[in-house]
Amino acid sequence: MVLKKLRNKTEDTQVSTDMEKQRRYEALVRAWHRDLYRYAYWLTKDQHVAEDLVQETCLRAWRSLDSLQDDNAAKAWLITILRRENARRFERKQLELVDIDDHQVADNTQPSEEASVEQQWLHKQIMRLAPEYREPLVLQVMAGFSGEEIADILDLNKNTVMTRLFRARNQLKEFMDTQNTPQRGAQNGRS
Repeated sequence: MVLKKLRNKTEDTQVSTDMEKQRRYEALVRAWHRDLYRYAYWLTKDQHVAEDLVQETCLRAWRSLDSLQDDNAAKAWLITILRRENARRFERKQLELVDIDDHQVADNTQPSEEASVEQQWLHKQIMRLAPEYREPLVLQVMAGFSGEEIADILDLNKNTVMTRLFRARNQLKEFMDTQNTPQRGAQNGRS
């Protein structure tokens, strides 16, 4: 009888713990799902792959939720999981290599607005940055992380992150300065 009561109490405690974990997990996913998707989409440029990445991130977060000690660090923790999931995607995938000189690439995009043109231009300039400069900049601008949070996510020293952010902005300014001014003026004057 005593053993049965002790077993029931243990089961009740386990159920209570599981329910608390479920509530905590749901609150984290609800709070950060949109940011995770936005970052995943920026990384992949594909809606379906981004959705899959977010799903995998949430699954891994559930499995290791007990390792998250501070809920205030949840966003950085989840973004780190997402980055690692994205890297795993490339570890599993063997891409066929082709010689780019053998193929012509046509640019069939037709921007409809000035803002679209500016955004595409800026995206191209950001993609021109070396990955070590591009990634901290995107984490700061798109995801709103501080230098310290970026340092944690990328496993770097905060000063290194701040230097890379400074250099990334300077390179973007240089790209803007070297942009053909008359051509940009013509684009801006279009109706």
